Amino acid sequence: MSTSKGTFRFEPNPSPCDPSERYTLLENPGFGRVFTDHMATIRYSEALGWNDAKIGAREAFRLEPSTLVFHYAQEIFEGMKAYRLPDGSAALFRPDANARRFQHSAARLAMPLLPEELFIEAVRQLVQIESAWIPSTEGSALYLRPFMIATEAVLGVKPSSDYLFCVVATPVGAYFKGGSAAVKLWTSERYSRAAPGGTGDAKCGGNYAASLAAQAEAIRHGCDQVVFLDAVERRWVEELGGMNVFFVFEDGSLQTPPLTGTILAGITRASLITLARDMGMTVREEPYAIDQWEADARSGRLVEAFACGTAAVVSAIGHVKNSESAFTVGDGNVGPVTARLKAALLGIQTGRASDAHGWVHRLP
Repeated sequence: MSTSKGTFRFEPNPSPCDPSERYTLLENPGFGRVFTDHMATIRYSEALGWNDAKIGAREAFRLEPSTLVFHYAQEIFEGMKAYRLPDGSAALFRPDANARRFQHSAARLAMPLLPEELFIEAVRQLVQIESAWIPSTEGSALYLRPFMIATEAVLGVKPSSDYLFCVVATPVGAYFKGGSAAVKLWTSERYSRAAPGGTGDAKCGGNYAASLAAQAEAIRHGCDQVVFLDAVERRWVEELGGMNVFFVFEDGSLQTPPLTGTILAGITRASLITLARDMGMTVREEPYAIDQWEADARSGRLVEAFACGTAAVVSAIGHVKNSESAFTVGDGNVGPVTARLKAALLGIQTGRASDAHGWVHRLP
């Protein structure tokens, strides 16, 4: 049976998860392992443009072995969340920013631009249908993964003529197993994440695939995440495998690497810059060298550091190491500025604090 959901055709899942089973799953969903009943899809072809917008049962794709995404990695994605508000309703956080970044990524990978309003509508429709899957426990949310893949079946190095846009949803808890504890970083000396002129500021799977060997190296050395340096001088701090990074100094100022095309323009990053300035803090977007980071941490000039992104929100950085040295940031724990900024951001996202910037998009 199909029903109308605005722009989208709605085909209910004939075998949805039983409510009692869903309740059990939401008690401890982990991260990215439990998925909701439905997904949103829109197809694109050169002849028809964007078409066949649908919300239907989450199911496997049927793709030819020669489908271009498998061979030339023409693929992009976004990460965003829906939150349960105190009154029981739901909200999205800055979906317009995700939609614009999705367009930026698409342009870089020679893919068609999905209109901003269509991106947001796909997310909104899916969240409204799956609202029962939004967890209510503190620190949890419904994580949304919009993505687009090249679906033309041909072996030729060229942009695809056909694409599939999809949104899936997964209830999530804390990203790191340690919860709010400070994380330990491994400085990658062997691997680079991105180079000038590359895809560093696009959210594409290839960037993350390129980070996995370094991440595995970090884990072997007892670290939670890897921090990447620039590909030219191998000196300047850029970002973690999937998060931006901030530094907090003893004078109360903050610094974060600038957006020069090799790191992702994080929406959490931009939000924290705004919130910090609202609080009267000075925020500099300037390069910061790894040797300076160590020197400042040892001297006490640097008192805190944290990473940020949609999945983990804000994670304090307690220790940094490489093959020859290791140092502690502050006292190795979550600092007051990090905690204050995280609380301010989460307060807005979850509806417990006022939203002066109009970032929260409430759903009916």
